[in-house]
Amino acid sequence: MHRSRGPADRPRGGRPDAAVVHRAVRVTLAACAGFYTFRYGLHRPVTATYALFSVVALGVLARVEGAARARARTILWTLPFACALVCLGTVLAVRDWAAALGMVGVGFAVSYGTVGGPRMVGLANGLQLLYILPCFPPYDPDTLPQRLLGVLTGLLLLTGAELLLWPEPAPPDYRSRLSRAASALADLTDLAADACAGRAAAVGAVTQAAERTRAHLDELRFSRVPLMERPASAGAVDRALAHCAVALRYTGPQVLGILRLAGARPHPAAARLTATTGRALRAAAAGVTRTGPVPETGQVDRDLTDFDTARAADWAADREAAGGEAADPARPALGTAALDAAEGARFAVRAVRVSRHAPLPPDETPADQRPGPFWYAYDPALLLWWRRFSANLTPRSVAFQNALRTAGALGAARLLAGSLDLSHGFWVLLATLTLMRTSAADTRITLRPALVGTTAGAAVTAALLLGVGERPLVYALALPPVMLIAFTAGPAFGPAWGQGLFTVVVALVFTQLAPADWQLAETRLINVAAGATIGILAGLCAWPRGGGQELRRCTAGMLDDSAEALRETVAVLTGTGPAAGALHRARRSTLLTEAMYAQYRCERHDPAEDGPNWQAAVLTGQHTVRGAEPLLARVPPGTAATHRAGARTLLRHADDVAEAFRRQAAALRAREPAGAAHPALTRARGALVAELDGTAVRRGDGGVPLHAVDIAVWLTGLLDDLRQIHDARPSPPPG
Repeated sequence: MHRSRGPADRPRGGRPDAAVVHRAVRVTLAACAGFYTFRYGLHRPVTATYALFSVVALGVLARVEGAARARARTILWTLPFACALVCLGTVLAVRDWAAALGMVGVGFAVSYGTVGGPRMVGLANGLQLLYILPCFPPYDPDTLPQRLLGVLTGLLLLTGAELLLWPEPAPPDYRSRLSRAASALADLTDLAADACAGRAAAVGAVTQAAERTRAHLDELRFSRVPLMERPASAGAVDRALAHCAVALRYTGPQVLGILRLAGARPHPAAARLTATTGRALRAAAAGVTRTGPVPETGQVDRDLTDFDTARAADWAADREAAGGEAADPARPALGTAALDAAEGARFAVRAVRVSRHAPLPPDETPADQRPGPFWYAYDPALLLWWRRFSANLTPRSVAFQNALRTAGALGAARLLAGSLDLSHGFWVLLATLTLMRTSAADTRITLRPALVGTTAGAAVTAALLLGVGERPLVYALALPPVMLIAFTAGPAFGPAWGQGLFTVVVALVFTQLAPADWQLAETRLINVAAGATIGILAGLCAWPRGGGQELRRCTAGMLDDSAEALRETVAVLTGTGPAAGALHRARRSTLLTEAMYAQYRCERHDPAEDGPNWQAAVLTGQHTVRGAEPLLARVPPGTAATHRAGARTLLRHADDVAEAFRRQAAALRAREPAGAAHPALTRARGALVAELDGTAVRRGDGGVPLHAVDIAVWLTGLLDDLRQIHDARPSPPPG
């Protein structure tokens, strides 16, 4: 996979921050210490070359993030793989075709390995360079010990620099973010419990707590989290942390719904359950950090059961007092919101327990609805990793597409460099590796400043070589400050500065290894242009739209699967149809769409072509699954309607909502303008609002049980989520 571009990668347009300068100093000192020791102290130029470029590989091309100790561990963990790649490149350099085939294999394996998690994403480019450098002539296997010594020395020096020179403190990890979000949500939930009990807080206090909760929940988005801190691996712990974030983001709107629906008349049962929800969230906040006790779900489970009984009695008393009608139509909707918030808190607590390796009860998901939401907690780690890698072996996988694109481009670049006998041909592959992106448009955007910078750097290099001539001492003295400036200016000011100054750096290095003239600058420019051309052609020929096209296709498929899942869920709850695995398919589609969206966030786009609100689409799929799961667990099949007319009414509403989902999916596939699917949304929502406002519950025939209200509230919320895909305005409150 190509180096993903996050906020830290974008040009800042100002002074570089301290972290960038500190990293540049560490890399410069480690690279120069190894290079000068072997080049001038021990007179081993081969070892000097590999010592320098191994530091550049993992210190510049790779993204090793986290605290100093974590970064050091990552570098040491990489050492055996780095040595293996150097050995493989040295052996395959015997023939150009062998080196090119090896490049295809290594390029695919390293790039595809990024599906294992963010750590491999950050290391991919650096590992590629450690094969690229030795796979070029001269073919000299006798120098392999010197090469390995250089790699070992360079990476150990880089490790020492990470630990001793301005060691970076540990950034806020994802567990801390989850803890803060759960704690803020617990405070908001306490205010909601008070509102249900008739003790409404001041509007300002509620608004402030809601804003604080939204801010903390927003910090759980992967785009706001450093690459290495994202819980995105295949292991059960990372999956549980990611699901805890989904549960918290699901619970937040339910708590806000309680605050909107709580009226002047107290609802003691809802107040008790909401207070329990707040305590469960606070326990999850303490437990997820690994310093507090492991949270338990027993109290939430008991209060959920008690609340279901209490609200049924309250519903009957309310109808009897109103002469067979519901005097307050918002009251059952308030109970549903309280139930949903408690279910979300229970899901979060169970996810925290999985992340702490605490035992879970046996999977109680019915056999026809398995696997359940925590299926990964019951499978061994090796099986989870196998499933992750095997599931992505498909042309529809972005990781698979990136691996094929990278392997093809690097293999072609190696074959071209060998066939044309280009001097310093590894620069061709280095340019292809660093400039190619996951879409043709992104590559084109990156290419222009890179070529401008390389041209400027080549001009400076030519002038330097012509003016200084063969005076290695001058180049030796100039290398450290120029390297420091290059590694500082690149991240701070963008690819033009980075490519230009790196051109000067490599010239200063190679003039100390062998005599060179001004034509070295010309060679650098030609090789970068050739590598960039190969990168552009690879981007045009292999999935040129990058993650955007796959995201559109996958999101449309997710909405179709969600439509089937919600319709099937209502059919099961009303006893009019069996479970046929639609919920499992929707859950899988949602996970794939989340992965596609993460890839899309790594690309640069023309704002005019950004399309709909993709994050809202992903949340729609998540809420479909998260809403269906507790309904299926709480409501016995066939009890959501007491007669056929009620079942038909609910199924009709489900069909309307499913049709709105399918209409939105079709609009995405056809690239229809914003709002094309709104008529279907408006019709479906109008019917559901009428249902909640009393059109159904006031019949007086006793034919609409509370679970029908639960279903109607869930479906209404899904329509509001669906509207957000093409509408930035806040949706109206449910009911």
